[in-house]
Order: sequence, then C-alpha cells, then structure tokens
Amino acid sequence: MAQEKDVATDVPRYNTVYTSVPSLQISPSARAGGMADVGASTTPDVFSQYYNPSKYAFLSSKAGVSFSYTPWLAKLVRDIKLMELVGYYKIGRADNQAISASLRYFSMGGVEQFDEMSRSLGEAHPNEFAFDMGYSIMLTPDYSMGVTLRYIRSDQNLVSGDTQAGNAFAADISGYLTKFFMVGQHEPMWSFGFNIKNIGTKISYGGNASSFIPTQLRLATGLLYPFDDYNALSFNVEVDKLLVPTPPLPNPKDPEKYQKQREAYEKTSSIAGIFKSFADAPGGFKEEMQEVNLGLGLEYSYNNRFFVRAGYHYQSPYKGNLQFFTLGAGFKMSVFSIDASYLISSV
Repeated sequence: MAQEKDVATDVPRYNTVYTSVPSLQISPSARAGGMADVGASTTPDVFSQYYNPSKYAFLSSKAGVSFSYTPWLAKLVRDIKLMELVGYYKIGRADNQAISASLRYFSMGGVEQFDEMSRSLGEAHPNEFAFDMGYSIMLTPDYSMGVTLRYIRSDQNLVSGDTQAGNAFAADISGYLTKFFMVGQHEPMWSFGFNIKNIGTKISYGGNASSFIPTQLRLATGLLYPFDDYNALSFNVEVDKLLVPTPPLPNPKDPEKYQKQREAYEKTSSIAGIFKSFADAPGGFKEEMQEVNLGLGLEYSYNNRFFVRAGYHYQSPYKGNLQFFTLGAGFKMSVFSIDASYLISSV
C-alpha cells in the first residue's frame, strides 16, 4: 500500500486528531463491544446512555440499572480500568419519556514520578470522571429524541508541578427512528440513529492553554430480521467522526507559517472547531474522509434470551490505525442479563 506523502516534508502523512479526556471514547457496554462498538442504531438497552440516549423512550420496561467493568490494556498493565454505573426510569402517562443517568470512572493506575535527579517523588494516581443526566421522549410512535448534560473532570494527580485538575461541561443531542415493513410473512425492522456527543467547553489543566474534549458525531443504520418466533438476526453499520479541528502539520520549509497555524488551532473555540472539523484537514477532502471511522456489527438472538455477536472496526492508518475484529455473547433472563466481549486486533 502506497503511503500518502506530505507535500512540504515528503514524509508519510500521519496526522491523528487528538483530544483530552480520551476515556470518554471507551465503550462501557459489552454488548456493543461485541459488535465493534456499534450502538447508535441497535435495539435499545440499559447502556443506551453512551451511544444514543433517545433509545430509552422505546424501552418497554419501567426502569433498569446496570454496571460494567472494563480492564483496559490488560496485557500491558493490570491497574488501568473503566467502571460505569448507568440507569433509566420511564415517566409520563404513556411511558413515552425517560430520564437516565450514568457515572463513569477511569483509573490510569499508579504512576511513579521522579525529579530531574531521578529521585522518587512518590506515586501519582491519574483518573478521569464523568457524570451525566439525560431526557428522552417519543415525538411520534416511530421517532424519539434525547438530550444529555454532562460534567467532566480529569485529574492528572501529579505529585509536583503547576498542573491542576481540568473541568468541562458538555451536552449530547440524539435521535432514533424505527420503521417496520413486510417481507413475505416476516416483519423486519429498519432503524436509524444519530448522536452528537460532548458539545461543550474546552478543558484546561492550569495556565493559558486549553484542549478539546472528544466531541463526536455518530450516524448509524440497522436492520433486524426475524426468521421465526425464536430466531432473529440484526446487522448495523455505523460511521463516526471527531468534530475537532485537525492539527496543522509541521513544515520545516516554512516554520513561521506553521507557528501561525498552530496558534490559530489553539485559539479555536470548541463550537467553532465543530464546524471547522469538516473542512480543515491539510490533505483536503481525501484526508477528511480518512477521519471517518467505520463499524460493522452483527447480532444473532435466540428467543431474545441468548445472543452471539461479531463485528469489525476500521480506522485509517493515518488517523490512529485502530482496526480490529470483535466477538461477544450474552444471556438475558426476565430481570437480569450478562454480556461479555473480546477484541482481536487486525493490524
């Protein structure tokens, strides 16, 4: 595969879009994890808060609560983990509205720090925390929308230095549409979902500099096909893109121009950055398309009790190169369910 070259430096164009608080992009759901993190258009579940909170309005049960635990980079370290508690409650006379909330905590484990003389300063415990509340409502029998408000705190927990804990506020806007149609004697369901996540402030760790949080757009569609009263298969396709400006590439031939571009990038507000993110990549339209990630998810269910899942996620090699297959399974009883997933890197 030929590598794209930067015109100014004649080197491969690796230009990852980066943000602060990266833990906000880690999925808390084992069900979605088994389908390559696809979740904006799948059938509603308790973990809809992360992918598409508007789906809660479609749930038939009055309330639900769930807890997830994700060991992160478990083959490299043992003390990095994500935990999330999430729940919802249906309201309104017709049970066509729902309130929801989630609490997530990401621990980066223990990090020993040293001074310039290599003397130990003790162990730091950096962590990231987020709490949100959402509201969703069915506007028609087929369509719902939701809004979520979120508080974010990121603490590097440094033993020394001027770094402070960073705080940010954000909101999500989401929608979910379903349509049933007849195919012979079967009635498949087509779905569409979107979620614009983390529209909010930038985050600062002290000083004058501030960083973007992971504002993200998710668009997805899916098809659920029931073969009979017991067996069903669903297939979902999802694309997502960070609504964050693309950082300028260093230009050794014109360092002053790069410095001006860098200063403009750092001064860009979070809202202006959303609009700039669609047309600011140095490589033009081709590079903009490289910033769009693709997810494919498949779920087989038997009697809505036993589930087998698989998926594939693709990200451009020039934008992070996260490419992997996933497998998952789940079992659901009347008031209790358990899910597990496993990721297999393809690069």
